[in-house]
Amino acid sequence: MGRPSSPPALALEVRAPVLEVFASLQGEGRFAGEPQVFVRLYGCPLRCRYCDTPASWDPAGERARIVGPGATRREQSRATPFQVACWIAEVEPGRPRTVSLTGGEPLVWPDFVLGLRAVIGARRLHLETAGAHPASLARVIDAVDHVSLDLKLPSDLDAPADFAAGAGVERAPRSAEEWSAVRRAALELVRGRDACGKLVVTGGSSAATFEPLLDDVRRRAPDLWIIVQPATPIGRVAAPESELVTDVAEAARERGLAVRVLPQIHRALGLP
Repeated sequence: MGRPSSPPALALEVRAPVLEVFASLQGEGRFAGEPQVFVRLYGCPLRCRYCDTPASWDPAGERARIVGPGATRREQSRATPFQVACWIAEVEPGRPRTVSLTGGEPLVWPDFVLGLRAVIGARRLHLETAGAHPASLARVIDAVDHVSLDLKLPSDLDAPADFAAGAGVERAPRSAEEWSAVRRAALELVRGRDACGKLVVTGGSSAATFEPLLDDVRRRAPDLWIIVQPATPIGRVAAPESELVTDVAEAARERGLAVRVLPQIHRALGLP
C-alpha cells in the first residue's frame, strides 16, 4: 500500500477522543485471530442495533482506558497521534503488532488517521469502518494497509445522530437511497485493494434483502472478500438461523464472490 509523502501539519497536531488502547486478538474480518493492538475512538453517528460498543457513540467521552500488560490506567481522552503511538508501544506485550483503528467511527476523524499513520512506523494500520463516509475514506485510503468495510442494511439501523466532527466530514446517510450511494462509492474505493467487506446477519432477516448489496459488490468490487458474520445476540438483536447464514453465503457464491462465514471469535473466547 502506498504512503502519503508527508502528512498535513494539522494531522500531527489534531486530537481525537480515544476510548481505549489495548492488545488482543482480532475477532472479525479477514484477519480474525491475528494478535493486534486496538485503538478505539469515541464518536459514531450511526445507531446499529447490533452494536456491541455503544459506549463509543458519544464523541464527548472524557477518559481513555490504557490497558497495559500488568496494569490499566486512565488518561484524558483527547490525544494526538504521537500520544497514541506511545500508548500503542506501552500496551504491546512483545514484538510490534498490527494496529487496528476502530470505534466508534474512525472516519469522523480523518486527520487523526493520517497523523497516526505518520507516527507508528512500519506497523500495518488496519481501518475498521462502517462505510458511511466515502469522502473521508478517499482522503485516508492510501495511508492504511487494510480496510474492513461494513456492508450495512438500513433496516438494521436506527436514525443516526450527527455531531460536529473532523473538518469536512459528510453527514451520515439516512435513507436506503443514501445508503446505496455511499456503499457504492466506498466499494469503488476499495476495489483492487487489501480489504474485506463485513456483512452482519441478524435473526429474522431474509436472504433476499442482501441480494442488492451483493449485486453492488459484484459490479464495483468483485475481488472483495465477503465476511458473513452471524450477529452476536445483544439487546433487541437475535442470532440468525443457521439456514439464513448459509443462504446469504450461497447468494454471495452465486455471484462469484469470495466468501467466508466467521462469528465474532473474540466474544467466543471472552476477549475484549
